[in-house]
Amino acid sequence: MARTSQMVKRKLKFNVRYRNRCPLCGRPRGYMRKFNMCRICFRKLSLEGQIPGVTKSSW
Repeated sequence: MARTSQMVKRKLKFNVRYRNRCPLCGRPRGYMRKFNMCRICFRKLSLEGQIPGVTKSSW
């Protein structure tokens, strides 16, 4: 509940204070702009095959 209330976009006095948040879990850190989600949700969805074009690397 607390994270969903933080995710609600409100008008800030300065745009610099705006923080990107994961739309799935609300996490403010580890955010990846290219995929618009945090690293934890990205890993979970990519391993399930939900994100097109992303494969697990191995060498």
